[in-house]
Amino acid sequence: MGDLIDRSDWDFVHNEAENAEWTPGLREIFEYRDLGIKNGTNGDYVAHLIRHNGKETKDEVQQWHIHECDFQFVYVVNGWATFEYEGEGVRTIKKGDCILQKPMIKHREIACSSDFEVLEIVSPADFATKIVDGPDEKAEAAE
Repeated sequence: MGDLIDRSDWDFVHNEAENAEWTPGLREIFEYRDLGIKNGTNGDYVAHLIRHNGKETKDEVQQWHIHECDFQFVYVVNGWATFEYEGEGVRTIKKGDCILQKPMIKHREIACSSDFEVLEIVSPADFATKIVDGPDEKAEAAE
C-alpha cells in the first residue's frame, strides 16, 4: 500500500445537516457552511459548502486572482457558474460537474446562477486569496 502519512492526530468528524450553521465568508454573495474538516485535520484541509445568498454585489473575486494552496477541488451541488482560467479558457460548471483547480492558477468568476452551490475542499485550510494581473493584461503591458 506504500508509505502513508501518519494522520493519527486527525479526529473523526460527523457534521450533521440539522445542526448546520451558515456564515459569511470570503465572498459577499455567498454564505458558507464549515463541515468540520479543518478542525478534524488540524488545518491540513478545509471542506465547506458554499451557496449563493441572493446578493448581487460585485467583489474582488470577480477580478483575476489566485489561491495560495496545494489542492483545490470543487463539486457543483446545484446551479452553475462561469469562470475563466489562465491557459484553460472559459469554463461553465454546472450541477454534477467538478473542477480540480491547479495550485496558483489565475482565474476569475464571470457569472453564477442564483441557486449556485458547491462543495469545496482545499489544502491547507488557511489559504490566502490574492488579486493578480490577468494573463492578457500582463502580456499587453510587456509590449
